[in-house]
Amino acid sequence: MGRARVLIVEDHGLVAEAFAALLEPEFAVVGTVGDGESVVRAVRERKPDVVLLDLYLPGVGGLDAGPELKARFPGVKIVVVTVNDSGKTADEALKSWASGYVLKRSMGLELPKAICAVLRGEKYITPALEKALMEARYARVGKKTSTRLTARQREVLQLLGRGCTMKEAAAILKVTARTVAFHKYRIMREFGVKTNTELMQFAMKERAAGAN
Repeated sequence: MGRARVLIVEDHGLVAEAFAALLEPEFAVVGTVGDGESVVRAVRERKPDVVLLDLYLPGVGGLDAGPELKARFPGVKIVVVTVNDSGKTADEALKSWASGYVLKRSMGLELPKAICAVLRGEKYITPALEKALMEARYARVGKKTSTRLTARQREVLQLLGRGCTMKEAAAILKVTARTVAFHKYRIMREFGVKTNTELMQFAMKERAAGAN
């Protein structure tokens, strides 16, 4: 198998050159694009496996180009490389169209690692942004809970948050374990919770909010 093909979308020439120099030993850099309007054509012609996308581009910015790329080329992995250190921005990008989010200030250490991770089907987030990303996700979840978390979902969440297994929660609620599982995975899907650890953290947050 040949080297993974990478397209660089960056309007600053020196930064694009630095990207290419960093990646060439391990990846095949198939070109550089300097504006958001040319990205779709470049992806169609050069067929990259990964697109490195700056958010601030002339004309069409990365926040608009990213969703369009994902819709047109769902198999292409998109890694945001930006100076934007907003947890909310990272959350929105990773939730809907990006596979990775790397800050330019740490790209030398992280960019090859991020590309390898997304090629394995994983998500990659700059470690410096992990806390801000989690806070942004909790804020987003918090906006939904007042209108979307049902009474039964809240009961299931509280029991799981206390450490009950699904079978134990089912016995307490006098329902089947399958019913508890249904509610658990629906909560995870609706509120963007990906792992059991995040579910426990979500339950703790809900318990704290209920106590106020």
